[in-house]
Amino acid sequence: MALSRGGYKPIESYGIIGNLHTVALVGLDGSIDWCCLPRFDAPSVFGAILDAEKGGYCRLAAVHYQNRKQMYLPATNVLVTRFLSHEGVGEVVDVMPVESNGDCPARHPIVRTAKAVRGTVRFAMECYPAFDYGRKAHRVVPVGRSVVFEAGEERLVLRSPLELTRNGVGVEGEFALQEGESATFVLSYPEAGDDGWIDEPISGDEVLRRTVEFWRRWLDRGTYQGRWREMVHRSALVLKLLTYSPTGAIVAAPTCSLPEEVGGGRNWDYRYVWIRDAAYTVYAFLRLGFQEEASQFMSWLQKRVREEEVVNGPLNVMYGIDGRHELPEFTLDHLEGYKGSKPVRVGNAAFDQLQLDIYGEVVDSIYLCDKYVTPVSFDSWKQIRRMLDWVSRNWETADEGIWEVRGGRQHFVYSKVQCWVALDRGLRMARRRGLPIDRLRLSSERDRIYEAVMEKGWNARRGAFVQCFGGEALDASVLMMPQVFFVSPRDPRMEKTVDLVMRELVSDSLVHRYRIGMGADDGLNGGEGTFSICTFWLVEALASAGRMDEARLIFEKMLTYANHLGLYAEQIGASGEALGNFPQALTHLGLISAAFHLDRKLTAMSRSGRG
Repeated sequence: MALSRGGYKPIESYGIIGNLHTVALVGLDGSIDWCCLPRFDAPSVFGAILDAEKGGYCRLAAVHYQNRKQMYLPATNVLVTRFLSHEGVGEVVDVMPVESNGDCPARHPIVRTAKAVRGTVRFAMECYPAFDYGRKAHRVVPVGRSVVFEAGEERLVLRSPLELTRNGVGVEGEFALQEGESATFVLSYPEAGDDGWIDEPISGDEVLRRTVEFWRRWLDRGTYQGRWREMVHRSALVLKLLTYSPTGAIVAAPTCSLPEEVGGGRNWDYRYVWIRDAAYTVYAFLRLGFQEEASQFMSWLQKRVREEEVVNGPLNVMYGIDGRHELPEFTLDHLEGYKGSKPVRVGNAAFDQLQLDIYGEVVDSIYLCDKYVTPVSFDSWKQIRRMLDWVSRNWETADEGIWEVRGGRQHFVYSKVQCWVALDRGLRMARRRGLPIDRLRLSSERDRIYEAVMEKGWNARRGAFVQCFGGEALDASVLMMPQVFFVSPRDPRMEKTVDLVMRELVSDSLVHRYRIGMGADDGLNGGEGTFSICTFWLVEALASAGRMDEARLIFEKMLTYANHLGLYAEQIGASGEALGNFPQALTHLGLISAAFHLDRKLTAMSRSGRG
């Protein structure tokens, strides 16, 4: 690499751009340090976030500056990185264009425009790709002012307005812009045999205009008018960015192996479709009025439901964005990992786990779409009925649970509750639509689940619902019990549970999912941060119980842990740093749900004169 780039940047120092096929992470220093082409789950072309030396990057930035800022153009996913100095102010505008129908243009361009906003600004461009996670060597081929990086059948093209100097496996150059001047660079990923990029005209201004128009038109379809609108809209834009438009699939996060503890080994690949996360995302989209996105994912999901039964039931825990079932996990031992956090994992071995809770989340999302979007068809109902029958016969089985433990199956309370949800929502749909179902048997099994949770999931000595049947450990997932209407938020058992969670799992408003060493064992070594989704669950549990002052304070505090652009990773560390894959869909949909719930409660209080 040509220049020392100061090692690794904080995870929270990145912004994200995308084209509904893939994304790029752009740091405050103007460097693209993560991008997989041509889609989310492809090998990385730029991966410096996982290895500062070998991973590859593309940096466009001012050479001299005293301060840096980042912002999105309002109501868009167009990112502006600003470099401020006494001599002048420079900006880099990063765009990944999306067509009006949601498709990305051919060749997956990333359009990067440097601008001198005030004074004279000197910029530097450095491009050092690293194909296939840095495992595949490439050639550097100049073509006029353009540069083609060739790695076998793969090509990355950098179109430049100035001559760039080759330096080893990359290119670089410096240039000065006077106030009002701009220079546009275009990265593209043409398919084999596609040489149209040579003559393809690209106007940075036109690409910017169309992309801004796309995102604003999309956001205008939303209906949310409540409090915290800017944060809710940013979360919605993130969820849309994590949608793979060809199939409607929604990835859990666009990155892999960002650590839950710096230097630790809890590093996972999240570039796939978790049934749970995606079902919750449908719920968030519906709350915001984005019915088309909810319908697209339901179409994807129905294809999965119609497939032959997989290893552990009618559904996999997760799938590839194209619907594939197998996601074998392996390590990239040549990469050092973020700040030395090894191993770097690709794929995810949890794909063949048994996680019973997914059936509740899926059927609940189908129930909501049936109620608010499109009534379920009879052919779809037959597959749903098959799934409900499977749940009714298998809910007593131990599983790996929502947290995907790797220490053996247990009888997780949250899994049982969601099995109850699956049967309950299925029975409701059948009753409302007059659909055929074995009501007596399914109702009986639903009631048996309820009794089992109340008998075995409640620990009388601790005075709380616990993680597992007969266990002692607390688990933040039980905070969801009132939200799925399993128990009243003011049931004495639930109130005691929330109080104990507040004492044992909460640290300055941030919530641990459970505490290693306090009765919980997930079969993994090392520690982790607080789980951001769990904080939003706590907000909803408190608000539902009428504890509005506590709920609002925790929510407002949680907003301060977002990065400078309003983005969240999976977890938050002891000093407020982002940990885990970034940005994470589950956290952002949790924010949307909590904001919606809290806003509705506050509005009701205000109208009644109690707020």
